[in-house]
Amino acid sequence: MSDLLERLRGRAWRMTSQRRVVAEVLDGDHTHLTADEVHARAVRLLPEISRATVYNALGELVSLGEVVEITTDGRAKRYDPNAHHPHQHLVCSDCGLIRDVHPQSSPLTGLPDEERFGFTVTGVEVTYRGLCPACARSAQGGA
Repeated sequence: MSDLLERLRGRAWRMTSQRRVVAEVLDGDHTHLTADEVHARAVRLLPEISRATVYNALGELVSLGEVVEITTDGRAKRYDPNAHHPHQHLVCSDCGLIRDVHPQSSPLTGLPDEERFGFTVTGVEVTYRGLCPACARSAQGGA
């Protein structure tokens, strides 16, 4: 669970009912939703919220650095509210579901000096890929 709502209150972000609903949706189960998925969930909480309002709120959150926009393999953009906590991503190669993971070792320290080519390395992005349980069951012919 992210702390997005708390961070936004701390930044004095003008919390209209529409913005609050978008933030609440993102602060949820942490599966890195697409804009359309955010809109679909937001409509359940605030039926009059428009798709444009959701897109605008997401753009503002990305600009503020409170949400990270993620794109994998040319799929739809997804939104990660876990912007201030180090983590990597686990992506389903079939449906595109993204989950946060927290490996025990740091890939930053795993790069030998001779392979840094004089770079001062400031960050690392690692993406783990596989099949989520639902896609794995489907691939095996299960329900």
